[in-house]
Amino acid sequence: MNDATTRFLDPDELAQLRDLAVPHGHWSDRSQEGNEVTESTATDHTPPVLRIAVVSAGVSDPSTTRLLADRLAQRVLDRLHAVEVPATAALVDLAPLAVDIAQAGISGLSSTSLRAATDTLAQADGLIAATPVYKAGVSGLFKSFIDILDNDLLIAKPVIVAATAGSPRHALVADEHMRPLFAFMRALTTPTSLSVSPDDWASPELGTRLDRAATEMVHLVRARVADAIADDAWKGYQHQFAGEATRASRSATDIDFSSSLMQVAAGGSLVPRPSRDE
Repeated sequence: MNDATTRFLDPDELAQLRDLAVPHGHWSDRSQEGNEVTESTATDHTPPVLRIAVVSAGVSDPSTTRLLADRLAQRVLDRLHAVEVPATAALVDLAPLAVDIAQAGISGLSSTSLRAATDTLAQADGLIAATPVYKAGVSGLFKSFIDILDNDLLIAKPVIVAATAGSPRHALVADEHMRPLFAFMRALTTPTSLSVSPDDWASPELGTRLDRAATEMVHLVRARVADAIADDAWKGYQHQFAGEATRASRSATDIDFSSSLMQVAAGGSLVPRPSRDE
């Protein structure tokens, strides 16, 4: 459903939206009993806590985009808890960051809040990205946020793409707009995407699609696919110096001076190719 349109949520939806709210910018664990919000703890005897970042570009209050993102996050956490895998979720709500995103797009400088948001994405094991559909495409706020991210911030990171539209005619926005966008970021989108129009909220098929996307995300994050790919192929990607990705080069000591390009930059010369006569 388009956030710019008016739709009245039923009491159960409103209650769920309140109960499932994830504190902005903080990793938190929502237990399955009473949706109580508690801080997660990890000890040396527990497996690593998986982190799911939730990006919502909804601007209305309450927001159906946020509702969809929360439902996805809850199902992913429920499945991880069911197999006794500790997991947390953190919300990146883009509406309060709209001015910061615009300024960063113009000046290239990020505010403290915006850096915290990008750090949340960098540290996440999986990402749920949800946007309303405006003018038959993703919202400008959502696209502007993706535009200011480092190109290597989401390499191999599993992502569920989700969109809320005012009409089923926009059902392909998630697959035709969001999936190529995250392909450019070299992220791993799940096979199932979510495009939700007003009629879908009352359909039992929506629950099936949510379950399917959540299951795909759980398998990807449990397999640590992102870590495995980054461990084996990180040097094979182009990276942004001093970027915000967790493995990004942040100082001169992180630069690989053994590469041919850096040897030239440091005043050396490339080994000449043997001539055909030799």
